[in-house]
Amino acid sequence: MALEQLFAGRPVDISAVSERLRKTAAELGLPFGASNYIFNTRMAQELGLWAESRGLGEPFHSAVFRAYFVDGKNIAKIPFLVELAASAGLPEDEAEKILVTGAFKAAVDKDWAIARALEVTAVPTFMINRSRLVGAQSYEAFQDLMDSNEVKRK
Repeated sequence: MALEQLFAGRPVDISAVSERLRKTAAELGLPFGASNYIFNTRMAQELGLWAESRGLGEPFHSAVFRAYFVDGKNIAKIPFLVELAASAGLPEDEAEKILVTGAFKAAVDKDWAIARALEVTAVPTFMINRSRLVGAQSYEAFQDLMDSNEVKRK
């Protein structure tokens, strides 16, 4: 869906939001490419939980992040998600089976229910106790979150 369509009738300056994200990413040394579309991430979340169960969550999530936030790819397509899974070292045939059968649908439903109960409405959201930090944030913002919640450094 085009971002203009998603935010139609709401006072959101998409250009300003994109610029702020681009600036924050640059400050943090993260790659970021602007996109005018938003894609359904449901299947990526299901495949992500499967990847985590196989010990390959980090490489899979990194591949999905790059595909979506850097390359602007549609991560709602099964063939593309299967390619991303393979790039993370996961078997393509199993990845496709996970998506087609919805094997991790209930697990994602449970995660969404928890998010609703915690009133999480955006990703990423980082929570410690009832304090939260939403969106791409600086190291200092994370440190403030931890300090205000008396999280001790190791």
